[in-house]
Amino acid sequence: MKLWLRVRVPLGIYVICAGVYVAMLGARIGGPSPDNHFVHLAMSYLHGQLGVLDNHPPGTNDWACFDTELEDVCASSAFTHTTETQHWYVSFPPVPALIILPVVAIWGDQTRDPLFWALFAGLSPTFLYVLLRELSARGRSTRSERENLTLTALYAFGTVFFFTAVQGAVWFAGHVVACVLLPLYLLFGLDGKRPVAAGSMLALLFMTRPSIAAMVIVFVVEVLRTTRRADAPTIPSRSAHGDDRGGEYSPRARTAAGGAVSRLIPSSDEAGASRRLLAFLRGTAWRETLRKFVPFAVPILIVGCVAMWMNEVRFGHLTEFGHRYLIIAWHSRIERWGIFSYHYLSKNLAIVTSSLPWLTVREPHVIISRHGLALWFTTPALLLTLFPKKRVDAHMVGLYLGVAIVGGWDLLYQNSGWVQFGYRFALDYMALLFVLLAVGGRPFRGGFHLALVFAIVVNTFGALTFDRAWEYYDDDRTQDRVFQPD
Repeated sequence: MKLWLRVRVPLGIYVICAGVYVAMLGARIGGPSPDNHFVHLAMSYLHGQLGVLDNHPPGTNDWACFDTELEDVCASSAFTHTTETQHWYVSFPPVPALIILPVVAIWGDQTRDPLFWALFAGLSPTFLYVLLRELSARGRSTRSERENLTLTALYAFGTVFFFTAVQGAVWFAGHVVACVLLPLYLLFGLDGKRPVAAGSMLALLFMTRPSIAAMVIVFVVEVLRTTRRADAPTIPSRSAHGDDRGGEYSPRARTAAGGAVSRLIPSSDEAGASRRLLAFLRGTAWRETLRKFVPFAVPILIVGCVAMWMNEVRFGHLTEFGHRYLIIAWHSRIERWGIFSYHYLSKNLAIVTSSLPWLTVREPHVIISRHGLALWFTTPALLLTLFPKKRVDAHMVGLYLGVAIVGGWDLLYQNSGWVQFGYRFALDYMALLFVLLAVGGRPFRGGFHLALVFAIVVNTFGALTFDRAWEYYDDDRTQDRVFQPD
């Protein structure tokens, strides 16, 4: 009976979300997606090889070709004529292929991957709810059951996850898998109590969306926050007068939420951040810390070794995953600037912060850039993460660092996520933003609920129209047009 009480709400969330996602597939439910790379990668694994079967891709969109004679990307003519030195691969990390592999073993290249990924996507809001509920149970969050359900609904239908969940194609399938794994990583990493499970989730995330590996900082902060010596020095007060604006306390004055002893963001009249951080580290019980870091690192190292072996076998380099061997129109840009570069920052930052719908006098009157809409426009409530009501404690610092590092890394990537309805790379850290909404303590009043309704309307439009009603999207195919032309 107790088990049923624990699972009935998550089960209901899954049924509702997966049901909506499947219903939104429309005609996509009837067969494979045109870019079902993970299905073909799974087929390769089932045949005991790493390359594309028959050494020929079933399409021309985002396939990697490595010429062993040139030790470089193949010529574009390889799509019609492949030589013995040219070898085709799926360069996208393989965890999604391993997840769909049992289904592919039955239906092969006729696997209905949009249906599979829509059903799988229902797990993401389900696990996010379980995480939010656990935060409330531990006293980390003061959100009620109703508020946690509200946040779950916002995530499921009021973020770019909605349009992503109903696509099925390779780029979106990778995000779906990452969005299922990320809440589990955060859940297992709470207070650093399940290091093996947390490390396993991070390893799988790395082999799904490599940039998310930087989320290691979240676990590191959780462990440092909760492994304190009994004789740890008192962290210097925020206030010169020791008032209730943030006066810190000794390690014995830990909160019921798991020992959060540090609020690390000082105001102008408080102890300096470096002084407070140094005192925080001096109080760490390093032996206990290592007892958590080592089992956390083991699955990461194992999976990392497997990844390096695959890279060496395919491309002759331990650290080469293969994206630089994609035969794409903007390959010269990658050759000049690299896959990650400061060169891309201004363009990507402009899209994340400033890309809005274009209003026109001609039908359909609203046009969306293929680079997608700004993050705050698709989900305005996320702006509340910038203004938490409570003081930022060490737990929140870890979350903010995870968002900043992974988000910053994505902003240096060679494209913006093009083609998309909204900035889909935000899904690499979306779960952290929702945890920050939960623990930040900002009341959910009328403005929040208006933002929620707006977000659900906007993202429902995206789920319905993206890759189906192209009249609502800019027709530029060069990536050069970011904003509405004059």
